[in-house]
Amino acid sequence: MTSEQTLPRTAVVTGASSGIGAATARALAAQGFRVVCAARRTERIEALAAEIGGVAITCDVTDQASVDALAAAVPTCHVLVNNAGGAVGVDRVDGADLDGWRHMYDINVLGLVRVTKALLPALRASGDAIVVNVGSTAGRWAYEGGAGYTAAKHGVKVVSETLRLELNGEPIRISEVAPGMVRTDEFSLVRFDGDQAKADAVYAGVDQPLVAEDVADAITWVATRPSHVDIDELVIKPRAQAAAHKVHRS
Repeated sequence: MTSEQTLPRTAVVTGASSGIGAATARALAAQGFRVVCAARRTERIEALAAEIGGVAITCDVTDQASVDALAAAVPTCHVLVNNAGGAVGVDRVDGADLDGWRHMYDINVLGLVRVTKALLPALRASGDAIVVNVGSTAGRWAYEGGAGYTAAKHGVKVVSETLRLELNGEPIRISEVAPGMVRTDEFSLVRFDGDQAKADAVYAGVDQPLVAEDVADAITWVATRPSHVDIDELVIKPRAQAAAHKVHRS
């Protein structure tokens, strides 16, 4: 066995400072990956990297220079988890805050494209890589007040499908994990501009919404399949959620 073969495989996780990203970094580290934790909040990812024996790289996926610096620090990448994303507001189309919509598209779609494009040489250098894009059931369903976010997550789905076509024949798999209702500390709080009552109402009466660790487990399972197995997409919802508009509440 060569020294290269004995080195740990490298995984890059964007949006690793909290929620699904942090849980995924921990799960991949538990599987033996050297995890590069990438996010804007340096103090958080440094603490996470110290915990899991990984590497912290401050990165804003909406800034090209920041993404270029991430790519320069990662010569070889076996797993890329494009997790950075989020929702802002619940605007109806006729009252759309276009700055908010633009931000959601920039982080969810263009951020994913920036990072994937920048890391493609590192993914190719590994000889056997996988890109896992964290989408959403919002990329499959429409609901009132959600057009800005659902449009962005539909974009994630289509970019994933297109990458799979364009990279066919190369040793790079493209997968999308699309969660439904996930209760994390920040997602709904950010969406409702810090209004804790509105954020809590999203999950009120729901018996066991998903948590970040559930999604991280799914991402890690997808990323650790044999190299000839491509899980094109995996939709994961809590039992209580049948659809965007159909959630059982006690």
